[in-house]
Amino acid sequence: MVVSDLGNQFYAALAAGIEQTLREAHYQMVLLGDNSESGEEVAGARTFAAMRAPGVIMTPVGHDAAELLAAQGVAVVEVDRRVARVPCDAVVLDNEGGAREAVAHLLASGHRRIGLLLAKTNWSSDAGRLSGYLSAHDDAGVRVDEQLIVPIEFQAADAEARISRLLADEAPTALFAGNNVLAELAWHAIRKRGLSIPRDVSLVAFDDMPWMGMVQPGITAVSQPTFAMGCRAALLLLRRLEAPECERTVEVLDPTLVLRGSTAEPVAGLVKA
Repeated sequence: MVVSDLGNQFYAALAAGIEQTLREAHYQMVLLGDNSESGEEVAGARTFAAMRAPGVIMTPVGHDAAELLAAQGVAVVEVDRRVARVPCDAVVLDNEGGAREAVAHLLASGHRRIGLLLAKTNWSSDAGRLSGYLSAHDDAGVRVDEQLIVPIEFQAADAEARISRLLADEAPTALFAGNNVLAELAWHAIRKRGLSIPRDVSLVAFDDMPWMGMVQPGITAVSQPTFAMGCRAALLLLRRLEAPECERTVEVLDPTLVLRGSTAEPVAGLVKA
């Protein structure tokens, strides 16, 4: 298996589901991380091809690794997002639906200036979350202010500073963070500006993490069935190994919105510092 970040709890839960399912089928999992770098992902694919691994499950960064593996006759299953240009099985989340529900919750609470923090990628997961944000506004008949949408490069050194500037310059009454890393950065930026959640700004995250239920108030979040995604990806791989010519399958799993104390009706816009 190739994953983007071995230290991220999301990928840890994903790998746990895969490992358990493969172990029960008497297969051994080898885990490699690529740090969300396409070059490292391709290097990992070459390693698996050299090992003559029968199949690889990957959270893809680019399309080159899947093409390399497919050319070597290695079965590939994408999980969490779809990037490959070659046919392969996949297990993904309904990212658009999860984001739509989260933003609709904020709109129903009265928010009309909702900031979106989104990873700047070409991945289907981030595209789906942006689409959900936009469609929730469209459903509610609320115009989207493009200045409130902040795409942030992976591991950008100034990410927290950009979030802080958004809070200061655009005065959103709520933030929707498109992943758990951006949610943590937003939480720190809000606290450093001396703002209160949810009195001054509401916060909703995509991808529920344990810390979100431990802080006060707890963070409302879209919870992904991560362990189940790993199990389903492993089952698709096992099926492919047993029946190489079977029809390609893309499974879409549903997320759940976990309501906590980080959202409330807006009181007023933020005051610029």
